[in-house]
Amino acid sequence: MPVLTATAAVPADPSAFDGSTVDGTAYLDVVHTAQTSPGWLDRLVGDYSAYGLALFAVLMLAAWWQARGRGPERAARALAVPLITVAAFAVSSLLKLVVREARPCQSLHVTVLEACPAPGDWSFPSNHATLAAAAAVALLFVSRRLGAVALVAAVLMAASRVWVGAHYPHDVLVGLLLGAAVAVLATSAVRRRQDALAERLARGPLRPLLAPR
Repeated sequence: MPVLTATAAVPADPSAFDGSTVDGTAYLDVVHTAQTSPGWLDRLVGDYSAYGLALFAVLMLAAWWQARGRGPERAARALAVPLITVAAFAVSSLLKLVVREARPCQSLHVTVLEACPAPGDWSFPSNHATLAAAAAVALLFVSRRLGAVALVAAVLMAASRVWVGAHYPHDVLVGLLLGAAVAVLATSAVRRRQDALAERLARGPLRPLLAPR
C-alpha cells in the first residue's frame, strides 16, 4: 500500500458550498483506488498533477516555432495561445469566488495524496483542468498534431487532479468545458483579426517573433 503524502484534512469553511452532494461517492471511489494502488503509480500521477502544466508551455513553444515559418498570421495565432490560456484562468478564478465550493478533502474529511489546502482555496472549477483545456483547444487552431497531443494531456491532467484528491469529478469536467469554451471564443476572435494583429506586431518590437531571421 502506498505511503500517502498528505496530512489530515482541515475543517471546511461552514459558509462554503459542499460539492460532495454532487458526486462525492465517485470522488471517494477514485481516492480509495489511489490509496490501494502501487506507490510508483501514485508518484507518477502526483508528479504529473503537480508539474504537468509545464508540458503545455513546451507545446506552446513548439507550436510557435513551427508557425514562424508558415506566415505571420499563423505566428500571431501561436503567440495568442498563452494569452488565451491566461484569460481562461482568469475566468476560472472568478468563478471560484462566486461558487465558493470547499475542497473535497475538507468536506469529506479524507486523507489524500496531495496536501489538503486551507479553507478559502476553492475547488470549483479546477484551474488545472481549465488551463490545460484552454491551451489544448487554442493549440488546435495552430497545429492539429500538437493540439491533439495537448488534448490527451489535458484529459490526463483533469483525471490526475481527482486521483490526488484535489478536486471532485465535476470540478475537472466543468474546468475542461470552461477552458475549451473560452479558447474557442477567444481563438475565433483572433482569427477574425489575425491579419490586423500580424500587421501590428510586425511594426512593433515583437516583429522577430513572427518570422525566422
